[in-house]
Amino acid sequence: MSDARLAAAIAEEAGKLLVAIQREGGADAGARGDAEANRLILDRLHDARPDDAILSEESADDLSRLEARRVWIIDPLDGTREFGEGRGDWAVHVALSIGGVPAIGAVALPARGIVLASDKPPALPSPALPPRMLVSRSRPSQLCASVRDVIGAETIPMGSAGAKAMAVVLGEAEIYLHSGGQHQWDNCAPAAVALAAGLHASRIDGSPLTYNARSTSVPDLLICRMEWADRVFAAVNDHTD
Repeated sequence: MSDARLAAAIAEEAGKLLVAIQREGGADAGARGDAEANRLILDRLHDARPDDAILSEESADDLSRLEARRVWIIDPLDGTREFGEGRGDWAVHVALSIGGVPAIGAVALPARGIVLASDKPPALPSPALPPRMLVSRSRPSQLCASVRDVIGAETIPMGSAGAKAMAVVLGEAEIYLHSGGQHQWDNCAPAAVALAAGLHASRIDGSPLTYNARSTSVPDLLICRMEWADRVFAAVNDHTD
């Protein structure tokens, strides 16, 4: 099985487990979901790719990964808050960084029964005007508000980073801008799928997204239609000048 098909299969299986846990409910649903999905994903990866390193949000960071070329970067449940609230805007991220590049990725949107993978991205539909810009549901930044005003966008709040990024991949929005701080597991799989779909994905200064760094921090992110990248960069620069 190819790396991309493995990522998609694991993300789908973890998603089905999480849907069952969410339906059961309970005050500890989020914690259970994080732990049980993490265990499932790690077990599958250890069985299928025993020589690869893994970085997961829900596991202790083994820095021996820094010596590895192939590193799986995992978020077993992206959007734990939304998951615990019974919402659908959460995701499962399974990505493979090769030489620091987001080479392979799968993002499951289990509440929608969708898995998007880097080897089979959907065709992009025609964009909408004015552009729709996805922002954090819980902590939208002043930068996002400023960019919205400059480019005349409609902002749409949403939970999980994966859900927001995949909304752009699915043609449900044109721009996903985030400046409130993230980690490698929040955006490696979404970036891999977005790039495969022909979208722009980078830091908000235009520098490339790189992975398997010692620090897991990725402070900001832009995923958007190619035709909007330069205008968003200009608006970001206007805000920071």
